[in-house]
Amino acid sequence: MSSSYRHIVRIVDADLKGEDKVAYALTKIRGIGINTSFAILRSCGVDPETRVGLLQDSDIKRIEEALTTIQTKFPRHMLNRRKDPFTGQDHHLLGSDLVVGMKSDIDHMKKMKCWKGVRHSQGLKVRGQCTRTTGRFGAAVGVARKAILQQQQAAQQQEKKE
Repeated sequence: MSSSYRHIVRIVDADLKGEDKVAYALTKIRGIGINTSFAILRSCGVDPETRVGLLQDSDIKRIEEALTTIQTKFPRHMLNRRKDPFTGQDHHLLGSDLVVGMKSDIDHMKKMKCWKGVRHSQGLKVRGQCTRTTGRFGAAVGVARKAILQQQQAAQQQEKKE
């Protein structure tokens, strides 16, 4: 067992800072929110107020084991991939698996040409937000006041010369 302080602890492909409290550090792992983090720590018997750098090796192993078995330990409503459209099972995805899962869902919507897929493929807002003034690309669309004033002054000087 290691009783020394560690500045960085690696849990489920994520580097967690040793100075953070365990409950909040676990939220740095993709797919773990604050409520899930507290539930995992409660099931492991780890104090959420403990600093990550002070965790024992046994505590880290218990946390990793709880993270890999979330779908069996926790109720269905706490999972982030309920009734997977491809397999029909309940899963909880973490880290890069979550990113790949989201990408495959978006690709599937694009392939079906459903409305959300079309909006994703066009790079527009998907959930019905207004797009008249927000979500624009490129340079600002507002009036360039300084440039207009310079053009007016240049036009006035040309009129005086003539």
